[in-house]
Amino acid sequence: MFKTPSACIEAEQDAVAKVVLMPGDPLRAKYIAETYLENPVLFNDVRNMYGYTGTYKGKRISVMGSGMGIPSATLYAHELFTFYGVESIIRVGSAGALLDDMHCKDIVIAMGACTNSNFAHQYQFPGTLAPTADFDMLYDAVNITKERGTSVKIGNVFSTDIFYNAIKDVAVQAKNLGMLCVEMETAGIYLEALAQRKKALSILSISDHFFLPEALTAQEIRETFNEMMEIALETAWKHA
Repeated sequence: MFKTPSACIEAEQDAVAKVVLMPGDPLRAKYIAETYLENPVLFNDVRNMYGYTGTYKGKRISVMGSGMGIPSATLYAHELFTFYGVESIIRVGSAGALLDDMHCKDIVIAMGACTNSNFAHQYQFPGTLAPTADFDMLYDAVNITKERGTSVKIGNVFSTDIFYNAIKDVAVQAKNLGMLCVEMETAGIYLEALAQRKKALSILSISDHFFLPEALTAQEIRETFNEMMEIALETAWKHA
């Protein structure tokens, strides 16, 4: 067995493809692998954070859960980038909508990610780092949505470290600043990719709304975001 400095991923070094889809929920990783990949092989189940590698349209692609929040997501992203030679990560996650014309299952592609996380402090940059998507992957994903005729919003998202926030008007402030939705991982993954000189993209599906009475169940979030998954897989295929 290939040994890494961490016990969070236990796999042979060549068990992971160069491009990885990364949902937060490990059961969504399992669903993607079993639904879309040919001959998926489980390469990690430490802490039940499932990771699979298979083929999609003849190209090798992996999918692995990240858990919730920037600390968990960047732990796995860092190890995939630095220990397993992964070149590209595509987050496929859920998000809470902010804009009035957005609804459940709508697609968002995160061009950039604002955050209240202190994750970037470690880089000691004498300014404010602006975590953004890899342009080539962003460009490909947008074109794929156009080819499919999929309605999509592209722009800034808000990656929060706080799920239950004591400051009650944060969502209003984010909406007023033009952010599309709220989630918990994108900014960290983009910063990790920036630091490691790798590629990252976040494609999100709306699971609930901050200002409208709309919300999906956990099972619906896991099993009905097929449009997002297929856009991500087609994008991954171009970079595999």
